[in-house]
Amino acid sequence: MYGGQRSAQWQHKVDTALAQAGFNRFKQLEGQWQGRSTKGWEETITFKTIAKGSVVVETSFDAHPNETMMTMFHLDGTRLLLTHYCVAGSQPRLAATSFEDGGNAITFTFLDATNLPSRDRGHMDKAVFRFEGENHFSAQWTWYQDGKENWMEEIKYERMR
Repeated sequence: MYGGQRSAQWQHKVDTALAQAGFNRFKQLEGQWQGRSTKGWEETITFKTIAKGSVVVETSFDAHPNETMMTMFHLDGTRLLLTHYCVAGSQPRLAATSFEDGGNAITFTFLDATNLPSRDRGHMDKAVFRFEGENHFSAQWTWYQDGKENWMEEIKYERMR
């Protein structure tokens, strides 16, 4: 049986390992993907690892007509973070708060944001990524506004060959 401090150290190591494994999953997405949303639209996205392997950049084309958005994934010490550069004009940061199904499902929840004057102003608030082998994954994004989740959509992606 572990004491409080030793147990906390063990948990810290597990969290670090999970964050690193999750980050490595995003690195494995490098390339081009085609996505289809439950809202009916389609998009092409690319993943690229930059800055000596420290950041994974997702570039989204046409999720909003003639607009490009970006999401950056990186480790911050023991945490896995994402920053989403949204057409809404804000840049929400989300932290990975749950690793499930052997690391095949990662949930990110709102941490903070720039250009967001109030938590109740509409913004992306939660994202769940589910990895289904090397050539398929899904992303489920939740919009938060006026104190509640207002909508959610899921996008299913397939690697373009």
